Amino acid sequence: MRIKLEGYVHLARMLDKCRAVLAGTEGEYIYPCPMDERLLEFAGITSEQFTAAVNTNPADAGVAAWFRQTATPHPTAELEKWNEKLLARGPSSPESLKKFKKYRDAVDPSRTDLTAWSDLQDLEEGRGVPQRQVVA
Repeated sequence: MRIKLEGYVHLARMLDKCRAVLAGTEGEYIYPCPMDERLLEFAGITSEQFTAAVNTNPADAGVAAWFRQTATPHPTAELEKWNEKLLARGPSSPESLKKFKKYRDAVDPSRTDLTAWSDLQDLEEGRGVPQRQVVA
């Protein structure tokens, strides 16, 4: 999720998930998920448009070029602020928090310091996640 494509965090991950859905190999991954929808909304693109572009562009470069031409342009500072906000985003409802805790506890119940979906994804997929300071 942290890897940038065309300056956007999550775009490369969303591209991989979309390809997996098109191939029928997505397993537990969900496309479009709420994070995907947030990115697409910020870019001014629908999931249907993105899926069609991925379906017709076999290479990352082709999708990246399409995205660059199609997405609503944003100044660099605005894009960076949006990237930081997306990476810091945590559960937004009691139901979402319950799901977050369930996923976290299945991987490492001791990591009660985690509050962001991006950190939970990293933990779940075996990438190191630094300890966060717990705010009371």
